Order: sequence, then structure tokens, then C-alpha cells
Amino acid sequence: MRPLLITMGDPTGIGPELILQALMDNLYDQLRHPLRVIGDIGVLARAAGSLGVQPLIHRQDESLATISLRGQSLSVISCSQLDGASLQSGQPDSACGKAMARYVEFAIAECRTEKAAGIVTCPINKAAINAAGFHFPGHTELLAERCGVDKVVMMLAGERLKVCLVTTHLPLRDIAAGLTQREIIETVRITDRALREHFAIRHPRLAVLALNPHAGEDGLFGDEEQQVITPAIHAVQAQGISASGPHSADTLFHFAAQGHYDAVICMYHDQGLIPLKLLHFDDAINITLGLPIVRTSVDHGTAYDLVGTGQANTASLVAALKMADRMASSRESLSSRNSH
Repeated sequence: MRPLLITMGDPTGIGPELILQALMDNLYDQLRHPLRVIGDIGVLARAAGSLGVQPLIHRQDESLATISLRGQSLSVISCSQLDGASLQSGQPDSACGKAMARYVEFAIAECRTEKAAGIVTCPINKAAINAAGFHFPGHTELLAERCGVDKVVMMLAGERLKVCLVTTHLPLRDIAAGLTQREIIETVRITDRALREHFAIRHPRLAVLALNPHAGEDGLFGDEEQQVITPAIHAVQAQGISASGPHSADTLFHFAAQGHYDAVICMYHDQGLIPLKLLHFDDAINITLGLPIVRTSVDHGTAYDLVGTGQANTASLVAALKMADRMASSRESLSSRNSH
């Protein structure tokens, strides 16, 4: 079976410790797919030392090695050979920036050539990868560009709630102008298709939120619902997609969390992430929809303040791995059915 790939993320961040802590806790045994880390064996060995464990390392060739901790082993492909002794927590240099991007690019290539089943990414330092010459706001944009995709959708997910964003990192004052019927339609279509292909949901139920209080109150509090959102909903309904709305955001999440909908289409970042993180602060994950490959991620940053303290929480990483495992299995089952 093809492996899932974990990209190590920032060598000076929490990613290496999360990977090793989950290994020692036997949390990878729950997955169907085997795992392989794309990172740096030297950095992982250094992280093991900070966790108070002496690792056993078996090198198979220049780049492929196995790291073992307390009887548990993990395969590692080293795409960098950083000087671990010179690394300082929270201070990635240009070499670290290049390494972070290289891990992701290698993993993408493995998935595009069908050597791997999917990617789970640990957090990167965006400033460091840009300083190293990779001019992307983050993982998502790098993945989209390398996969040749123009439009992707950010889904944040937990067991009780899944939210998808029409706009992402925009100032509040620019959101209304940034909403278009086309963006809403494409977000709904990509979400609907992903739920069918990656989550094995035959008839996804999507709730589309309003932008304004009380869904605009017939134009009293804004007309984006009438001019933009409702026409977009009608357009996707005509394509056979089960989408309803515009729903008032102040009440919809109560019903979504009870399972009435498979995903909620949100107009802006905090509209979706506030309720999501209220329910799933520790175990929420980030999923990129619209790619030709499976990609999930932890839903937190590099956590420099926790590096070396032994207090890092592996819940989001494990949730991201379980989701990628499930999504990859759904894709494989669908591919098998289509080939017969």
C-alpha cells in the first residue's frame, strides 16, 4: 500500500517533536496506510534528545533512514542535511526556509506520480520560506501552484463540524467587495465534489451562510444576500447540488454541529473559524479541497514557545493523519470502482 507522507515543517518549530511524540505514543498504529516522514533525520534525532529519548538510527542510503524510539520505528526521507547543533528554537534561517519548501515539493511530486497516497503537513514559517526565495503566502498556495490548480478551498474540520471558506485572509472592510457569485459557486462545487470523492458522502448537504446579520433582513442590513449569495445558491441547485441558504450565521452552527449538514460554506475567515475552534480547538485540522492529491494539515502554527518543553499536543496531527488516511482510502475505493 502506498504511504502517507508527513512533511516535517519548520526544523526549529514543533513539527519534529509532534512526529516523534505521536510515534512513542503508538498513535500511528491506528492508520491503514504506512507512514513516511519527509524531513531531516538529523533534526529528528535532535528533537528526540529534547524529548529525553536516545534514538536508534539505521541509514539505508544517503537519504533514506529509519528512526526508532522505545521500540517504535518510522521511515524518514531526508531532503535536507541541516546542522542540528546550530539550530535555535524559533529562529529559522534561509537554509531552514529552503528545507521547508523542499519537503513539501518532494511530497507533492511523490503524490503526483502516485508513489504516495497523500500529504500531511506540519507547520512552516511563512517568512522563512519567502526569505529563501519561495514567494507564497503559505502551504496552500504552494500546493495549488505546483499542482497546476487555479482554485482551491480551505476546509477546517473536526468530527462535529466542517467549514469551508469563500474568502480567507481578507480585512473585514474588503470582504463584501471580495464576494462574487463565481467565487461562491466554485467554493460550493469544489466542496460538494470533495465530500463525494474523499469522504464517501453520496449526497452532501451544504449550508451556505449569509454575510450580514439576519441574512440582510430583506436588504435592511445589506443587499449581498439578494445580489450575490442567493443567485449563487440557485445556480448550484440547478446543477443538482443540495445547497440551502443564505442562513443566518448566528443560528446555523447550532444545527450544523448536531449533524444536519455535512459542511457549512462561510463567507469569511472568522465566520467559520470561531465556531470551529470553539468545538475543536485541539483537534481541528486544515484540508485543502480542489487539489488532485490528498492534503491535510495541523490547524496550528510552529508553537515556538512549546519547543523542548514536552508539552506539545499531538491531537491535531493525529486527527490530520486519520483524516488523510480516510480520504486516501475513499479515493482508492472510488478509483477501484471506476476501473471496473
